[in-house]
Amino acid sequence: MKYFKKQQLIKLIIAVFVLVALSEASCHKINTPDIVSGKLIFTFEHSVGENSLQIDTMKYVNAAGNPYLVTGIQYFISDICLHKANGDSILLDKWNDIHYVDTDLPETWDYFLKDSIPQDDYSSVSFTFGINAEKNKSLLFVNPPESNMFWPEYLGGGYHYMKLNGKWRDTSGVIRLFNVHIGIGQIYDSTGHITRFVQNFFKVQLSSSAFSIAAGQSVEITLNMDVNEWFESPEIFNFNVWGGGIMQKQVALHIVCLNGHNVFSVKDIKTLIHE
Repeated sequence: MKYFKKQQLIKLIIAVFVLVALSEASCHKINTPDIVSGKLIFTFEHSVGENSLQIDTMKYVNAAGNPYLVTGIQYFISDICLHKANGDSILLDKWNDIHYVDTDLPETWDYFLKDSIPQDDYSSVSFTFGINAEKNKSLLFVNPPESNMFWPEYLGGGYHYMKLNGKWRDTSGVIRLFNVHIGIGQIYDSTGHITRFVQNFFKVQLSSSAFSIAAGQSVEITLNMDVNEWFESPEIFNFNVWGGGIMQKQVALHIVCLNGHNVFSVKDIKTLIHE
């Protein structure tokens, strides 16, 4: 009996040592990224040309000569990608990989990425404007404000990439509403039936976005959206031609998406050192 109890005691001691060892190993794995990595923050600003965007003010004129005002902008960016000079890249899509920005909601103007950023030198940053086809599925978001961005099922489903809403003055002086809404496009046949859908999300490659990050640092990148760029380069968008709504006009959607590559610019990059 004494021998049996002794064997049980030895087994218990061994089990305790194993549990302690596993616990230490687990903690070590969890803490390592915090020692050798940093964090990334994006801050979003909006302008028209060199001046900060003012809402509900008929003071802007686009390249087509349309006087206009903006009542609000809502959009998604996703799949932040960090590029290195040697051609390697890191896709930051493990956690909150889709971010919603709303000019009416200041709490959406900062995007704190949860992914740990390996300490290194990065030559540039890119991201997807909108949501890619794999992720852009209906009911992805169940709560507002993101859920309010739903794209009608009969037009392709999923979510708007952007709602840019406002008013413009037409050639006769009448003030008209516009809704520059980007999402999945459609191709119609001669009878008005949809024959296929077009994925209009696009990749934005940010110039002057190089940065370095060290262990324990956070890098804050301030991005600016120039609203005028949606209407002027490389294609001029004219409200008097396309009207106030483009959700079912793939040619107009295509023009706006082409221009979208020039909309964002890096305004500032700051390194924050945590004590």
